[in-house]
Amino acid sequence: MIIDTHSHTFPDKIAQGTIRKMEQDIANSQGFEVKAARTGTVQDLSDATIDAGIDISIICPVATNIKQPEKINRLSVELNKNTEKHHLFSLGAIHPDCENYKQILDEIVAMDLKGIKIHPDYQQVDFDDERYLRIIDYAANKDLVIVTHAGEDVGLPETVHCTPDKVLNLWKHIQPEKLVLAHMGGWRKWDEVEEKIIGLPVYFDTAVCQRKDFPVHINDEQFVRMIRKQGVERVMFGTDSPWYDQKTALRDIRNSGLTEEELTLVLGKNAEKLFFGK
Repeated sequence: MIIDTHSHTFPDKIAQGTIRKMEQDIANSQGFEVKAARTGTVQDLSDATIDAGIDISIICPVATNIKQPEKINRLSVELNKNTEKHHLFSLGAIHPDCENYKQILDEIVAMDLKGIKIHPDYQQVDFDDERYLRIIDYAANKDLVIVTHAGEDVGLPETVHCTPDKVLNLWKHIQPEKLVLAHMGGWRKWDEVEEKIIGLPVYFDTAVCQRKDFPVHINDEQFVRMIRKQGVERVMFGTDSPWYDQKTALRDIRNSGLTEEELTLVLGKNAEKLFFGK
């Protein structure tokens, strides 16, 4: 079983324009070009997933305003009806400014969406803000997986809303059992993650950390060291597709130095247990 725990899609009508804008944002903010590996549509992700030999790609939808969660979650339910056919499964979405967050999370549970994705940078709220605390606490009590972007966002580097210190501050108040810190605990913050976060009973995903044509990426030595220090049972394969070609990501992680036993856990078994209880 191979599961990509971190992927994204966009509606067909806006996918191309959204990708181009994000590429331009990266060029403007970072001073280097990063091209998406895929088009970002649902069909393209499905095709890429099957072609790469991945059993399921988990879609992590992000709500950028309070009006979006209802529609996103309704579409996620429809998508998930055909997981066996297209090999895709979508989590639920929520925005920190939603005052009816309990109702939304209750509906996500009823819809069997398994978890939520939050993005402190795109949602412009610090990870340890009370608005996230209440959502994460309630979601954890409902046994939902909580996936959060962590570290710098390559297109929004000016302010980092989920730093290791903010994770630690949240942890003083609540300790969710199914918290996933994307990008190996914090993109471009890996030294600080090693210093401050490693050892907390949280999960990491590997999304886009190893893309070697990025001017910034994690080297294999640190990558393997962090996985073993955190505990291989708490790390899951992710690509951040369309930003990392899935075939390439599989090749890169298999060449990282992890053992076959470790790869079996990271590539699928850990995610299968966390998201689907198997």
